[in-house]
Order: sequence, then structure tokens, then C-alpha cells
Amino acid sequence: MKNAHDILLRPMVTEKSLKAREAQNKYSFEVDPRANKIEIRNAVEKLFDLTDKVLTVQTVNVAGKFKRRGRRGGYRSDWKKAIVTLVKGATIPIFEEG
Repeated sequence: MKNAHDILLRPMVTEKSLKAREAQNKYSFEVDPRANKIEIRNAVEKLFDLTDKVLTVQTVNVAGKFKRRGRRGGYRSDWKKAIVTLVKGATIPIFEEG
């Protein structure tokens, strides 16, 4: 089994993710592109001590954008995003810190 720290790469803190967290208790993470929903669920439960509090896991494969620097252009890397929904009343402490 993969290490939980290798699956969850970083939390996503954007305006859209903050609104989803406040309204629907959904948290967003950048995850390893090879990770599946079960591995993501287990990693969130293990790292944040949320046993049986994860309701759903949704994943999105995001294609890298074309970017230019002067005359030269290239593509950013493809990456994967996971949106984790928790039961009502459960929170993840790293998102609550100011």
C-alpha cells in the first residue's frame, strides 16, 4: 500500500474550494495521479484521524495548460484533484488555521 503522504500532495485553498467547504463540507486536495478513490479516502482518514467520517470522494484529472515565455511555449504538467465530502460536523484542522 502507498504511504498516505505520497497520495495527498497538498491541500487546495482557492475561493471556490473555500465556498464549497463552508456550504457543503467539501475539501479539495491535489493528489497523486495514480491514486484511486479508495486510496484517497484511506489517506484522508489516516492523516487527519477521521475514521468513518468521509462520505464521498470525487476525482478530476486536470489537463496541463499551454503557457508561453516570450517566443517559446510549453505545457504545464497534468495533475489530479480530489474533492472529499465529510459528514456534517467533521472538519480538517489544516483548513481551519488562519
